[in-house]
Amino acid sequence: MSFKRISPPKELSSYIECFWIVEDADPTPTIQKIIPDGFPEMIFHFGDPYLIKLKSKWTKQSWSLLGGQITGHFYLKNTGISSVLGIKFRPAALTLLFDIDMHPLTDRVISLRSLGQTDVKIIENLVKNADGHTARIDKAVEYVSKKLSVIDDRPINNAVEKILSSNGTISINDLCSDTGCSERQLERLFKRYIGLSPKLYSRIIRFAYIFQQVQGSKKMNGSELGIASGYYDQSHFIRNFKAFAGEDPSRYLFDQPSLSNFFLKK
Repeated sequence: MSFKRISPPKELSSYIECFWIVEDADPTPTIQKIIPDGFPEMIFHFGDPYLIKLKSKWTKQSWSLLGGQITGHFYLKNTGISSVLGIKFRPAALTLLFDIDMHPLTDRVISLRSLGQTDVKIIENLVKNADGHTARIDKAVEYVSKKLSVIDDRPINNAVEKILSSNGTISINDLCSDTGCSERQLERLFKRYIGLSPKLYSRIIRFAYIFQQVQGSKKMNGSELGIASGYYDQSHFIRNFKAFAGEDPSRYLFDQPSLSNFFLKK
């Protein structure tokens, strides 16, 4: 399985985190665990379909998908060869670009077509009809570029950037002070634009930062990893990790070439 991450043009960096490509010519079914990273996605399958298990049973995915914020792990399984293109958006971008209410999409991965929105159908058709991943990315860039608006001064973007830049450690009081919003206003904005409360979103970003700490040459034990990631209580670190990844950090295979590690190790 090969993974590739592609940065967007600079002018789209406020809307798109990255494009990513996964290719695998081996049709052997393999189960992959997916864990939260804090970014919503559009996903397009040009190989064989995948199965998804969000709760108790496996279901077949459609060829084009939208994934909202997830608050726990779930599983994917290929049914043959893989050729997948993803657009990982900035946290609030789907609402800003396509006026999508993100709260109903929390912990869901749905068919793009089921949204019934004209803008989403257009980008789906542009990607579907292009020849090859490079051309597909170009078409997506071209379409998103046409929809740009001034968003940098929106309170939701300021709040999200504060959370990201602090790796999820900023307090809600400081977030309110820095953005000029009340806690109630932030709750309302995050519900619509992100799909989660600011507190839960901060926890996910703090969790995701753990994976940045394991990429250096220095090997860290669990206690050192927790401190480096902003956790000064080891039991809190372990509880938070298990809540999102479904297992103890001492058992997690950080070096395994998996989809989750690819997405989280930027």
